[in-house]
Amino acid sequence: MTVASLAAVILAGMLIGATGIGGVLVVPALISLSDISAPKAIAASSLAFGFPGAAALWFLRYERSHLQGALAVALGAVPGAALGAALVHRFDTRIIFVLITATLFVAGLRGLLAKKNATVNPASKPVPKTHLVSIGVLVGVGSALTGTGGPVLLIPLLMLIHQPLRMAIVIGQAVQLPIALAALVTHTLASSVDWTLVTTLGVVLLLASLVGQQAARKIPVDLLRSALSVFLLLTGFWFSYTLFF
Repeated sequence: MTVASLAAVILAGMLIGATGIGGVLVVPALISLSDISAPKAIAASSLAFGFPGAAALWFLRYERSHLQGALAVALGAVPGAALGAALVHRFDTRIIFVLITATLFVAGLRGLLAKKNATVNPASKPVPKTHLVSIGVLVGVGSALTGTGGPVLLIPLLMLIHQPLRMAIVIGQAVQLPIALAALVTHTLASSVDWTLVTTLGVVLLLASLVGQQAARKIPVDLLRSALSVFLLLTGFWFSYTLFF
C-alpha cells in the first residue's frame, strides 16, 4: 500500500469504530491509490473487515439483547456473503451499487429529519428475528459483491425500521466478522486473496476502529445521528459520481 492509501484505510477504520460506516473508503483507495485490481481489492477488504468485526463481537458479549440481534443478522449474512463472493467475479456490481446508493440517500435524509432523541429509546415494536435474518441475507450479498463491509448497508436499513442508533452501529460492526468468514472460502478458491494485504488491512482497521469507538462514546446520540446521516448522504453522492461519471 502507498502512504495515501494507508491514510485512507486509517480514516476508514476510525469511521467504522465511530459510526459503523467507513468501509466504503477502502476499496476505492486500494484501486485508485495503490493500483490494485478490483477483484483483489474487494477480496482483501472483505476479509480484513473481519478484524474490527471480531473486536465488536467480543464487546457485544456483555450486551445480550444486541448480541441476539447481531446473531440473527449473521444467520442471514453468512449464506448471503457466500453467494455474493461467488458472484463477484461474474456479476455487474453496478446494480448493487445503485440499490445501496438509494438506501443511503433515504436513510440519510430520514436521519436528518428525525425528531430529537428519536434514536435514543428502543423501538416500540421489536423487529422479528425472521426479518433480521432476511436483512442479513441482503447485507451479506451486497457487502460481498461490493467489498464495502456489512455496516454500510445494514446500518441504513436498521435506521429505516426505527432501531436505536447505537444498537445499529454495534450490530453493524459485529456482523463484519461472519461476512468475512463466509467470503473466505469462496475468495480462496478463486485464488484472489493476497494474505499480506489482508493482514495489513485488518490490523490497521482494527486499531483505528478502537480509536473511533472511544471517540464515539463521548458524542451525544443526536449529534452522532446527524453526523452519521450526513456521512450517509455524502457516501451516496460519492457512489452516484462513481456510477455515472
